Amino acid sequence: MTMPTSRPPCPTRPGLAHTTLGALLALVVVAGCSDSPSAPGPDDIEFSVSQITLDGLGEATLVLRNRGAAPVGPVEFISTPVRAGSGSGIPGAEIRVTPDQLPTLPGGTDREVTLRLHPGDGLGVGRYTSTIEARGGSGERLATLEVDFRLACPSDRPPAASFEIRPPVGDIRRGDVVALEVDALDSDGNAIAEPCVTWTIGGSGQGLVTSDARFVAYSTGTIEIAGESGDARQTITLEIAPRGVGGEQFTLVGEGRLTEQHTSDLWLWEDIAYTGTWGQRSGPEGLRFGNSLHAWDISDPEAPVRTHTVQVDARTVNDVKIRDDGQIAVMTHENSNDGLNGITLLDLTDPTRPEPITRFTDGLQAGIHNVWIEGDHVYLVVNGTGNGLRVLDISVPADPQVVASFYGGSSFLHDVYVRDGLAFLSHWDAGLIILDVGHGMAGGAPDNPVEVGRTTTTGGRTHNAWYWPETGYVFVGEENFARPGIMHVIDARDLTNPKEVATFEVPGQTPHNFWLDEDRGILYLAWYGQGLRALDVTGELLGALDRQGREIAEGMYGDRRTSGLCTGAPTVTCTWAPQLHRGLVFVSDLNSGLRVLRPEF
Repeated sequence: MTMPTSRPPCPTRPGLAHTTLGALLALVVVAGCSDSPSAPGPDDIEFSVSQITLDGLGEATLVLRNRGAAPVGPVEFISTPVRAGSGSGIPGAEIRVTPDQLPTLPGGTDREVTLRLHPGDGLGVGRYTSTIEARGGSGERLATLEVDFRLACPSDRPPAASFEIRPPVGDIRRGDVVALEVDALDSDGNAIAEPCVTWTIGGSGQGLVTSDARFVAYSTGTIEIAGESGDARQTITLEIAPRGVGGEQFTLVGEGRLTEQHTSDLWLWEDIAYTGTWGQRSGPEGLRFGNSLHAWDISDPEAPVRTHTVQVDARTVNDVKIRDDGQIAVMTHENSNDGLNGITLLDLTDPTRPEPITRFTDGLQAGIHNVWIEGDHVYLVVNGTGNGLRVLDISVPADPQVVASFYGGSSFLHDVYVRDGLAFLSHWDAGLIILDVGHGMAGGAPDNPVEVGRTTTTGGRTHNAWYWPETGYVFVGEENFARPGIMHVIDARDLTNPKEVATFEVPGQTPHNFWLDEDRGILYLAWYGQGLRALDVTGELLGALDRQGREIAEGMYGDRRTSGLCTGAPTVTCTWAPQLHRGLVFVSDLNSGLRVLRPEF
């Protein structure tokens, strides 16, 4: 969790390499200012031009100007996903701004910024739009760019003299991905393997067609899809059936109430749940810091019982993990009074009363935000730009040793997830980075991590990840309280070339941590003040999942927050993390502790 209680300058996203689009590009930018910024005045911040044309590499330069006397800062540039003329978002496509933030913009000055098109894989021929906002340090909108551009046919994809679209065979549900196959001929009657086709959908927002002619429906009923190539044009009609999910519910079956501290992450093993604590909280007993790990007996999930508390020198215990054999756990330290931070390893001989083995701090003084434990190794997320990952050998638990480190080159590391010998690093604006730490594909090992692939997601702020080996998908959270953030789906079937293919969003709030029921293809997403969400992620995933009838249920067990921070009274829902355990979803809630929900589906 990276809560904007105070807002330090965000790390700068690395500049993009120039992208050859193989297409003609034109970009029109209409500049406007917010009518309600808090400071400076509403007409003080503006972009310098009303129209601009990208060069052949898909980029342009313009100026943000402060016409007032008062400085403003930091100024952050937020871009929305690129949308087709139909209004459908294109996964992975984005107009990016370099730098993505100005630490300050003094009065009477201007700063040059560069726009670059990051096309992803979904942009075909046609017209697209996006929006870029300049926002102040409190998230207020200062100025806005409405972006419009077109992509023409690349030279290696000729138009057809005639072509025929072969309609997909079989029933099609909302959210199913189907291929639109085309038989195309040139003027001499020769077949064209990859003709240039412009696709349009009859109704606005009814679906998405990608550059490689895959279609996914966002609505039910009759949908018309037209293809145009040269002077040839054809329209087909598809009948889309409902997906058949949604409208289900969770039942609250139990809770472990904790109101004197804020609750952070959780981890379960057999009849035990451990929860961490976060930040500071005022109550009848005064100010309490997040210096504790709480152990809960969950043998009766309807009545969890707190059995023990481990207190350490910290003001946030953000994360806790239990090793698969249930013998050792690890808890993190941040903002400790002695300034050493680090981690504490716990002996679980009696899991209801975990006992400290040792605290390890060497080189970890910046604080540890998240951890993963796998066999005899602990993977540590060290706070701050330039630090990144440390790998700790705990084969002798009383004498841990750092055996490896890795830094992604820019920004900071926020989380790590290890599975099948692969470490998935949520490296904030540097993106999702995949390391071989024993998989074998690049000769990596825990003491010799080797990078095999990386990708950046639309919006940056890569917060957390869950890898599903059976499908090759990685579900990535973007924690962004300003935009707000969304969940991104990365296709990592080729681990060396991961690509964003889909998104899911809930208005007004940003996501936090996830858990996947891989047997059923149900993703559980903690969504802060919007509670717990259950999402159908079966089949091929493409486009905006929130427009495909895939949401199965939402779990609200308190007051809803649709904007801003959800920290507050115990009655306010602020869902931090879910974990599926024995058919129930255990949830840590920032305001109220441990909740136990039964999926009624």
